[in-house]
Amino acid sequence: MMKFGSKNSANTPIKCTIRLLDDNQLLYSEFQINEKGSSLISRICEQLDLIEKDYFGLRYVDSKRQRHWLEPSKSIFKQIRDMEADNILFSFRVKFYPPNPFRLKEDITRYQIYLQLKRDLLHGRLYCNTSEAALLGAYILQAELGDFNPEEHIDNYVNELKILLKQTLQLEEKMMDIHKNELKGKTAAEMETIFLKKACILDTYGVDPHAVKDQRGNQLYLGINHTGILTFQGSKKMNHFSWSQVQKINFEGKMFIIHIILNEDQRIKKKQTIGFKCPRGSSCRHVWKCAVEQMLFFTFPSSSDVPNVVSGGGFFSWGTKFKYSGRVEREILEDMTITRESPSVTRVGSLRRKSSSEPPTPSNLVINQVAGFNSLPRSLTNTSEEYNTSIDSSNQIDNSSVLETLLEDQEIMTSKNFTTMGTDGSPLIQSISNQQSGQKHLETTAIRNSESSLSFLRQTLLPVIFALFMMVLIVVIILESDFDVIATIRKAPEIAAFKKNYYEPSKDFLLRRFIRSKIF
Repeated sequence: MMKFGSKNSANTPIKCTIRLLDDNQLLYSEFQINEKGSSLISRICEQLDLIEKDYFGLRYVDSKRQRHWLEPSKSIFKQIRDMEADNILFSFRVKFYPPNPFRLKEDITRYQIYLQLKRDLLHGRLYCNTSEAALLGAYILQAELGDFNPEEHIDNYVNELKILLKQTLQLEEKMMDIHKNELKGKTAAEMETIFLKKACILDTYGVDPHAVKDQRGNQLYLGINHTGILTFQGSKKMNHFSWSQVQKINFEGKMFIIHIILNEDQRIKKKQTIGFKCPRGSSCRHVWKCAVEQMLFFTFPSSSDVPNVVSGGGFFSWGTKFKYSGRVEREILEDMTITRESPSVTRVGSLRRKSSSEPPTPSNLVINQVAGFNSLPRSLTNTSEEYNTSIDSSNQIDNSSVLETLLEDQEIMTSKNFTTMGTDGSPLIQSISNQQSGQKHLETTAIRNSESSLSFLRQTLLPVIFALFMMVLIVVIILESDFDVIATIRKAPEIAAFKKNYYEPSKDFLLRRFIRSKIF
């Protein structure tokens, strides 16, 4: 068993699996214990031939089923130390949705945005009304199946495909009608362009709903994207706080707090504080980090201007510190160093079939049965009954009328076989089985335990030592200073007795022990 900090432990690679935007594709990779998140993200983007990598990130779910983005500036191991050593799974996702996908410089980047939006439509994050859902679904059919062919596309050929979260017969008939009569001759690239143009103007573009409650206890979903912070109740958008209105974002315990400035007219500005209660403190911290990161990425002119942010601290805690890492959007758009010829896009037909079984997954997290494509919202999985997400059925329409999403380990992968990329980039058809040896598991567990001990020292012992130091400092100031106000306090009988019986003997002992002994 390795000891933390030994030479061998630092050189032991830790294996992980990366699930790509197309669930049929996985990458195997590994990282060193001291390696930072930015290194792994860069390697994945390099294998996918992506230069505009700043829009993407790696997401993971911890042992308590809380989602996190892998922070580029921190050690990977320190971030995922609570995960099982032989089941480390990351999901490659779009982290910052570009306001205008057509300002991206390369088609291959836009294709990844398309794959992400197709996932969002399937899992209920890209909410739209019935007609818009049918239209977007038809665009996907044309892009991935090609022109309608009466010999191949027989009867209700959409019925066995999974395109929408709530896919009714009415929607399927509408999609097939548009596919058959309106899109003939359109290429996959053309349909992806049309799909992006339609999707990027929706209110829920780039929104990953977080379940919260307002001050009245009403169930809401909080969305954060390039425009600001949005709130939804059921399928209805309630509020939109643009980044220009947001003055400050912080959290305290389970409360996510937004400080905004409202311009009632040109002369009067009204400050307002709005709070939302999250299910748990960890989910509130996650919402806060997401909001801060989105605001910094889309509003600051350069990464050098971005300050460090701290929130959620108290007398006996340091609070949560966040240090932004990477470029901001303006720097990416103004970057003129991309001069290569745009690489060709390798498209994969990845429409899922409802009847397909779920392949094995490297994650041992419990996967809930998802019946009828209904699910709990991501942020509410494994929470108390107080945060019940049941919504009145009268608010639900045929398609995904309520912002419902699935946890990463619940998002069903539907092919029995999938493509796994080797380190050389060549595809390997195999099932997931990423089990490490027992010895390596023990080694990693030992390192994790050592890390936990250090974390305990940082979070508990240091604040206690600091509090004791401050108490001693206050006593010294009261008993040694010459200020008139303090001199009056010092004359109190209790203070005088304390000084005579405890302070003066302790002071004489320290002087004799550490100072006078050195002089003589």
